[in-house]
Amino acid sequence: MKYYELDKYEKEILKDYDKRKIVPNPNLKVEIKRLKIYAKATLDKTKNINIRISERDLWKVKALALEKGLPYQTLISSIVHQHAQ
Repeated sequence: MKYYELDKYEKEILKDYDKRKIVPNPNLKVEIKRLKIYAKATLDKTKNINIRISERDLWKVKALALEKGLPYQTLISSIVHQHAQ
């Protein structure tokens, strides 16, 4: 087992835990579920990117998006998403 040196703050926490000033959360399962939802929401955020594609390809994508009734950026995003799965 590795030995880790605790800093001052960690030692205070351990001391308070030993004195029962800190107790486990009685709703631990609910809290874990809530934190997982927050983590998922954070990870699902979208990011903007810049890419260079040929003008010809861009016109083809725009035409295809027009046929499907979508903005071309949405079409590109869906294509990337399909191939990232």
